Amino acid sequence: VQLQASGGGLVQAGGSLRLSCAASGGTFSSYAIGWFRQAPGKEREFVAAISWSGGSTYYADSVKGRFTISRDNAKNTVYLQMNSLKPEDTAVYYCAADPGLASSWDATYDYWGQGTQVTVSS
Repeated sequence: VQLQASGGGLVQAGGSLRLSCAASGGTFSSYAIGWFRQAPGKEREFVAAISWSGGSTYYADSVKGRFTISRDNAKNTVYLQMNSLKPEDTAVYYCAADPGLASSWDATYDYWGQGTQVTVSS
């Protein structure tokens, strides 16, 4: 499956962005999808994940209450709605597909998108 992340940009602190992860070439509805991010000089970290059905969602503590992950299997797309953005949210955001259960562990994800840059100014 191929993944294409989009929707990043420059936003002021307190603002919002919605990222999209569009999939092609596979049975999208059979994959859990996760969002990860990597800031300059830091390791990649888990942000959020959603099960194949959309019935289960998981969030990193740092984004809980501010970010919402959702999916539309008819459109082969997963969304990450990001509200109340903070400068520390600045990173390249990646979406990834996991053929098993949704996980915060990046090693379980088989397919990765190219990333989209999110920059939050103070």
